[in-house]
Amino acid sequence: MTSCHVLLFLALFVFSANADVSIDCGASESYTDENSITWRGDDDIFQSSFSEVVQSSNTVSHVMSTLRVFTSRKKNCYFISVDKGPLLVRASFYYGNYDRKLSPPSFDLLIDGNHWTKVITSLDKLLYYEVVYVVESDATTICLAQTQPNQFPFISALEVRSLDPKMYSYVDPKYALFVRSRFAYGASATVRYPDDVYDRIWVPESGDKKTAIYMNLYFSEVTDLDTTQKRSFRIYIDNNPKSEPIIPPYGKVTEMLINYTASSNTSFSLVSTLDSTLPPLINAMEVFSVSDPLVVGTNSKDVGGLVELQTQFSVLQGWYGDPCLPSPYTWDWISCSNDVIPHVTALDLSSFGLSGQLPDFSSMDSLVTIDLHNNSFSGPIPDFLGAFPYLEELNLADNSFSGPIPPSISSNKTLKLVVSGNPGLCVSGKSCKPTSTDGTKSSPTPSSSSKKSSKLPLILGTTIPSFMIFWAIVAFILHYRRKKAAIAAITAGKAAGSNMPSQGQGSPGNVMMGKMGEAAANEGN
Repeated sequence: MTSCHVLLFLALFVFSANADVSIDCGASESYTDENSITWRGDDDIFQSSFSEVVQSSNTVSHVMSTLRVFTSRKKNCYFISVDKGPLLVRASFYYGNYDRKLSPPSFDLLIDGNHWTKVITSLDKLLYYEVVYVVESDATTICLAQTQPNQFPFISALEVRSLDPKMYSYVDPKYALFVRSRFAYGASATVRYPDDVYDRIWVPESGDKKTAIYMNLYFSEVTDLDTTQKRSFRIYIDNNPKSEPIIPPYGKVTEMLINYTASSNTSFSLVSTLDSTLPPLINAMEVFSVSDPLVVGTNSKDVGGLVELQTQFSVLQGWYGDPCLPSPYTWDWISCSNDVIPHVTALDLSSFGLSGQLPDFSSMDSLVTIDLHNNSFSGPIPDFLGAFPYLEELNLADNSFSGPIPPSISSNKTLKLVVSGNPGLCVSGKSCKPTSTDGTKSSPTPSSSSKKSSKLPLILGTTIPSFMIFWAIVAFILHYRRKKAAIAAITAGKAAGSNMPSQGQGSPGNVMMGKMGEAAANEGN
């Protein structure tokens, strides 16, 4: 499978580096079975799941006696590192009335963001599903997704086998092959590892008619023929030849691929050529159905941002598989676009109990909404939160952010910003104390401007009283001079007596007083 998004999950959850994997789901110990296959348990992998034991009275193999049940989240995934190239994955399910409810569930099985099949379990029937596909990264994810209320997905065993690069070389990496059947003609019992080094399961079968849309046929001569013997035949579909004459080699294998759209009435047969002295034979056959084109996966830059969040906060590490795909099973705390390669458009981590400082997830440049309210984030608000080109809503309420709001956020007039409930946060119109790197407020040395501001009350306190006293003295002097001039004028008027004109003709004394007052006023000024 493709896509960088399978790289977002931590190595802590990887089962194997470059080897085949056999997981006994629900078990806690490792062991080797009768087929020399080494199994390991998965008790240490999942936080929110349950290990259960079947209650069936039927005899089952050790690996089928336990199962892993998932009761939370839309999907739960196994993350397994593998070699690049063709891969065989087998998932097995045995309900066995583990919950004593006699109610076998149904659910979806997914691979790397693609729908694999709908699993419909039964009371006492073992089911297993196989898929062959080409992995183009170094990991794969197999997920189970709940589709019905109170019907919880479970799995009994998960097996991953790396195949030789030459095998299934005709498989287009854009498609997966879902195994419908695999027959070993002439066998009396099931054939698998170690007889098949790739641990494919071949069941006994006889007959010469099958329906299929994709078949892989294997031919090998079982005896060393003499010169008088010849085995030669063609493949016919609906009585029409579909191959050149096939002569099975002795001690080797000829592989034949048939890609054909078949119906329930399609016939498949092997017909001897005219020069053949022996009847046709077939050693084995695989029957596949072909998947829809496989998805590329969530945008790699968005996956990179989710990696940062999952690395920083352990509570988020329980989400595996493709974040956006398949679309019904997007991770609970994100929303995605409907593009062929989807983008993460919303991040909702409200009330997740997260604390500390935010890691840089600015690579998620398609985010429209970020909701981080009701957590315990601390320190300054990171500048990168103002760098998202399409961001419309940013909710940082009810945290412990401190310091000023970065200009990249506060200057965005189209952004709906919510920052209430952060006591240490400085908002527009309020003075802000600088915040140190550890998130605590410091007391820095005042700048020259702040020094001037701090001295202003003292300057006003000493200057304003002096100013008022000066003008009080000036007013006193003016008042004194005016009064003295008025007294002098009155005295002079009495001495002149009879020589003064009558009041009706004007009063020189009044004129003198006016002039003296004007002179005193000018002198005061």
